Amino acid sequence: MMNRTLLYGEGLFETMKLPISEKRLRLHYERLKSSAEFFGIPCPSYEEFKKDCTIEVKEQTYLKFCLIAKGESYYGGKANDYGKLILVKRFKPLNGSVKLTISPYRRHSADPTCRHKTTNYLFNVVVKRQAMEEGFYDGIIVNERDEVCETSSANLLFLKGNTLYTPAKESGILEGTTLRILKEFMDVKEERIKVEKLKDFEGAFIVNALIDCLPVEIEGFGLRILKDVSLEIKKLLKGSELSYNYK
Repeated sequence: MMNRTLLYGEGLFETMKLPISEKRLRLHYERLKSSAEFFGIPCPSYEEFKKDCTIEVKEQTYLKFCLIAKGESYYGGKANDYGKLILVKRFKPLNGSVKLTISPYRRHSADPTCRHKTTNYLFNVVVKRQAMEEGFYDGIIVNERDEVCETSSANLLFLKGNTLYTPAKESGILEGTTLRILKEFMDVKEERIKVEKLKDFEGAFIVNALIDCLPVEIEGFGLRILKDVSLEIKKLLKGSELSYNYK
């Protein structure tokens, strides 16, 4: 059997911060399994996934679980088995705020791969690399309708008044586990957000499983750096993790 992940990028991955709650781990697995079914990649059971991902750590650590597709060598063929690659590294959290720019590279909202966490990550690499070369932390990906999607590795939140907004799934985003948890604990409205409308918001944030939440500055839009709001979101996430551990 050939390694279809190496040949064609036909693989999936999940990145998580350790230690991790049972609920958060299940969210990662549910996304992995759903994507595996979509692409026709065999997938381990939750019990196997949990055994691979639940390790004792003495410091903040991140774990990357890669699901490797094995099968036919022809690119139009199918996977009929799976392999695993598990990477564990020390994690140093980001503090303060970061700067984003609008990426020149576009995404089409109908692209099915953008809704799954695949190992075919070259587009994200190009977005991230270009932004870093220009002195930014990351780039904001925009679709064919000039709607904001996400960054190369995080979902976006925007604040207006007392309401948080996030780009609609229809714009072409991968919904992260952190965003899903936030939606359970607070009112986060999905909306199609045109780039030109970013100026109407008071502040913006990036969220994912490793950084939790960070306030951001977006080049050319003059949004405020709302560190206090970011800290409140982090507290909510921490509280939700604690409550999940007892469910």
